[in-house]
Amino acid sequence: MPEPTIDLGPQTRILARLADGVPDERLADVTPCPDYTVRNMLGHLTHLAAAFRDAGRKDLGPSTDTAPGESVPDIAPGWREELPKVLDELAEAWRDPAAWTGETRAGGVPLSGAEAGAVAVDELVIHGWDLARATGQPYEPDPAALRLCYGLLLAAADDPSRGGIFGPVVPVPEDAPLLDRAVGLSGRDPGWTPGQ
Repeated sequence: MPEPTIDLGPQTRILARLADGVPDERLADVTPCPDYTVRNMLGHLTHLAAAFRDAGRKDLGPSTDTAPGESVPDIAPGWREELPKVLDELAEAWRDPAAWTGETRAGGVPLSGAEAGAVAVDELVIHGWDLARATGQPYEPDPAALRLCYGLLLAAADDPSRGGIFGPVVPVPEDAPLLDRAVGLSGRDPGWTPGQ
């Protein structure tokens, strides 16, 4: 895996704008993640942002040791203030070059700093797409984040151990936009709509 060091700020700001654009009446809507409604996706984003913030800081503990599949996440009162705050903190943590070095942990899994940073970017890009699709918002991820996300997913596509992390690859034409190809590699159908 390459040793990436990118600014997560542009992608976290995009995600914060998407979350801000979710009206309360859409919180129970379905998302491309079969077990998650919009509120669950927003809860997941809040938790993963805190976990990867702490992984970047090498502040290991409950936030970095909890496997994401242990329970269905949900939003808490005040999530509209909490999510953008923790996204800002996530981006700030990964602006420190030390975040990308050494060893850390996320979801209870030991990772190198570079691996954890790349996984954080992947989560931000793909779940940004999930949230945008579920709520009918336009979505254009940060180009640097999208390239890093695509590279990670492409490498994982040939990994027989990808098992529970991603679903089976959804075939997408080679000339499709990079976001569609990344979404397909993540196990999602780029043509997904809430009616499916």
